[in-house]
Amino acid sequence: MRSTSVRVDMTTHEELKRLASQMGVTVGEAVALAVKHLRQDRIGRELRAPLTKIEVDWLDADLG
Repeated sequence: MRSTSVRVDMTTHEELKRLASQMGVTVGEAVALAVKHLRQDRIGRELRAPLTKIEVDWLDADLG
């Protein structure tokens, strides 16, 4: 797998190392899991948002 570097402050790096160790994964794997969680959280917020008028009209449309 190809990799690259990401700059974070020392406090964040230490926390990443601590979390990774507790989870039994590498720091890179912990970052990947964090990114996945952030993505899922964003999707969840979008799904919980009220429907727009256009979306409601579309869902209520008579398709027959």
